[in-house]
Amino acid sequence: MTLTELKYTVALARERHFGRAAKACNVSQPTLSLGIKKLETELDVQLFERNAGDITLTPLGEDVVRQAQVVIEQSQAIRAIAKRGKEPLNGPLRLGVIYTIGPYLLPDLVRRVIEQTPQMPLILQENFTAKLLEQLRVGDIDCAVLAEPFPDTNLEVMPLYNEPFMAALPTQHPLAQLSSVSVEQLKAETMLLLGNGHCFRDHVLQVCPEFTKFASDAQGIQRTFEGSSLETIKHMVAAGMGVTLVPRLSVPESLIVGSQERNSPSIGLGPQAEAPYVRYLPFSGDTPSRRVVLAWRRSFTRLEAISALRSAISACALPGVVRL
Repeated sequence: MTLTELKYTVALARERHFGRAAKACNVSQPTLSLGIKKLETELDVQLFERNAGDITLTPLGEDVVRQAQVVIEQSQAIRAIAKRGKEPLNGPLRLGVIYTIGPYLLPDLVRRVIEQTPQMPLILQENFTAKLLEQLRVGDIDCAVLAEPFPDTNLEVMPLYNEPFMAALPTQHPLAQLSSVSVEQLKAETMLLLGNGHCFRDHVLQVCPEFTKFASDAQGIQRTFEGSSLETIKHMVAAGMGVTLVPRLSVPESLIVGSQERNSPSIGLGPQAEAPYVRYLPFSGDTPSRRVVLAWRRSFTRLEAISALRSAISACALPGVVRL
């Protein structure tokens, strides 16, 4: 049984005429007839009823043709995979991004990819770190933008940038009048956290480990509150429910305290709805941060696509981060 014989069979089933089927396959009619006859002999079944001027499939032939179409489609998919291997920038790239990076990186990144490699569209997936690692493992996505640390799961990792954290406080909070804040000053505050599953929650608890017990026991509601997204957390801060840490890229540029403006009481007030209610401060001393990386399976062969994605990320604005 050969792929060619299957193609002849599918063509005859479609055309219901030997001459037209042979023309569709770019072969002579005797060649097509011989190929189909060889397949019937090998399978020891009759695929077609051959009456004068009329070609019809037998019931068994219908099942064989249906499966033959699947095999032909799969063979075409294999050729497409091989072509992408030779031309790695051609074809979609399936990219996963964690929730606390996606909204702030993807808008600019998608534009850059369209500009630089329009033949390589991005298929995007936002999810938790653990879920993205599983999708990488089983091949549901090709690569992912993650924040370290995460378990080593036989991945290649390329550092992208270090992203500092900033403190978000209600503007009426006493600490909001300062030009910067220390980790120690936040330890006595009500800390707003993302829910379980978000790696940024773990990053915040690493900075303020004192809140770990409050985040896991019944009395913790007195010291911590949880939100489902960074934007939800920011609104909770604006409502005066507590303080939090946010990654630098999540802070609107117009709300960043500038070095020449830090003594002004109006810093942080801008056109955004949250501006009059939330003030973002840098940390004094050692600034907590996270390392953002690009990860992919070691068996992934389209390394030029990874390099192109890295180049597109490097071309993004990414204000306030330390590029690696």
